[in-house]
Amino acid sequence: MVEHVTIIMIEDDEGHARLIEKNIRRAGVSNEIMAFRDGTSAVNFLFGADGSGRESSGRALLVLLDLNLPDMTGVDILARIKQNEHLKRSPVVVLTTTDDKVEIQRCYDLGANVYVTKPVNYENFANAIRQLGLFFSVIQVPETD
Repeated sequence: MVEHVTIIMIEDDEGHARLIEKNIRRAGVSNEIMAFRDGTSAVNFLFGADGSGRESSGRALLVLLDLNLPDMTGVDILARIKQNEHLKRSPVVVLTTTDDKVEIQRCYDLGANVYVTKPVNYENFANAIRQLGLFFSVIQVPETD
């Protein structure tokens, strides 16, 4: 992944967030990771003070999104990102415990680029994130308009 790509991690579980970052780093990804523990703060960052998303123009962003957040659903955040003219090209990787087929389809229909179900087992979870980190190291991320 290009160095200037910023990873926006929206994950309310602090243990999961640490594990995700640790294993992304183990995969050799050194990009900046901005962690948000709730949807509100992430949305405020992504869409800016005026809510237009214009502040994210020119940034290369990759969003790691948990669906189960304390203040709003990740599905709502996904929909807002993909409907916004300034953010719609930013890749969104849904990383969640939800493995419901209807929810998976809904996320892809809304424009999710990848949907990963967090394994319950620690080793499997760590391995899945390392593989995701390897994926991050080779994908191309467009700058937003």
